[in-house]
Amino acid sequence: MAIAVSACFFVLVAISIALFGHRLYSRPAQIHERLGAAVVEMPIMGQTSQTEKKWLVRIIQQIGEKVPISPQDATMTRRYLIAAGYRTDMALKMLYGIKLVSCGLLLLAAIIGRHFIDNPILSIIVLPAGALAGFYGPNLVLERLIDRRRDRLRFALPDALDLMVVCMEAGLGLDQAIANVSRELLRTHKDISEEFGLVTLEMRAGKRRAEALKNLADRASEPELRKLVATMIQADRFGTSIAEALRTHSDFMRVRRRQDAEERAGKVGVKLVFPIFFCILPSMLLVAAGPGLLQLFKGLFPLMDSFGK
Repeated sequence: MAIAVSACFFVLVAISIALFGHRLYSRPAQIHERLGAAVVEMPIMGQTSQTEKKWLVRIIQQIGEKVPISPQDATMTRRYLIAAGYRTDMALKMLYGIKLVSCGLLLLAAIIGRHFIDNPILSIIVLPAGALAGFYGPNLVLERLIDRRRDRLRFALPDALDLMVVCMEAGLGLDQAIANVSRELLRTHKDISEEFGLVTLEMRAGKRRAEALKNLADRASEPELRKLVATMIQADRFGTSIAEALRTHSDFMRVRRRQDAEERAGKVGVKLVFPIFFCILPSMLLVAAGPGLLQLFKGLFPLMDSFGK
């Protein structure tokens, strides 16, 4: 009797787990499989719902909304944010909110720290210096983010061009090749995938290919990407082989990257002079000449004392 009850209980638990797994995992997966993948998988940075945002982010956004911004400054700052990869509408408000918060924190730190400064002039200067550093410091961070993203785009361009050449030689058009590259490089080169995905969306929205490519060059502000866009537009306008032009441009970029690496390697010797002179050379002198100097001083000082007597 106990065995039968245990078997029935086991079967009931197994059926419950199977139904729960089917409703929670298997059925949604079948639905998503029927619907197919997304047209362009391009997650936008900072794209979260208001309820999912943390309270600190909401406070910074509310502070940024109160900042009066001129249209010229807003347009220029938005261009910088887009070049850094932040395309949401709240990115501008977040930046100015971070500026005000950092300005207030550094000003408070300067007010607290001025009591430990004995120089009266320096204690006065530290207040505006802290406020200015807090307000303009995020601009330096933003410029650093822009430079790092440009480097990632430049390093990802040869791989993207090779994949685009393969797609076009397989029979795809330029528009389909760009869309395919944006999907395939999503995990390895996310930045270039997002940019090509935006080009695909603009062309599907009705923009001309040349205009969408020019918008790509304006968004990224990367010189190599501008050269690529100019090459693609000219090849499309004059009817030459786009695949051959892309292959040539990819080879040129790889040669340029190798030359840059050789140039940086050639500068290493000059850059190592100061660390060697100030860090390594004193240690080597201390280890090599230290025992001899100690023995010299040990015998020289008693001899000098005997001469003095």
